[in-house]
Amino acid sequence: MPDFLDEIIKERAKGNPSFPALVQAAEDRRQLLRGLATARERSGRTQTEVAAAMGTSQSQVARLEAASCDAKLSTVEKYAAVLGKRVEWKLVDA
Repeated sequence: MPDFLDEIIKERAKGNPSFPALVQAAEDRRQLLRGLATARERSGRTQTEVAAAMGTSQSQVARLEAASCDAKLSTVEKYAAVLGKRVEWKLVDA
């Protein structure tokens, strides 16, 4: 059964057929950033420690983890590297 969000997406897609793909892309980014936050928490490192290693501020790391900014790919890769991880980017058909 569709929920309220599904209805909004369906309605917006009438005016912009690519809207569902944009929503999915945003959700994928959110999941990636949430995964980084989870990895940071599991490592026992604080946002401040990660920020220092990245050469940025704790508030910027918090914004990344909350997906409240449009992060550059290089920033996401740098965050992952601080945690001993790497991001695999792949190009797929839409």
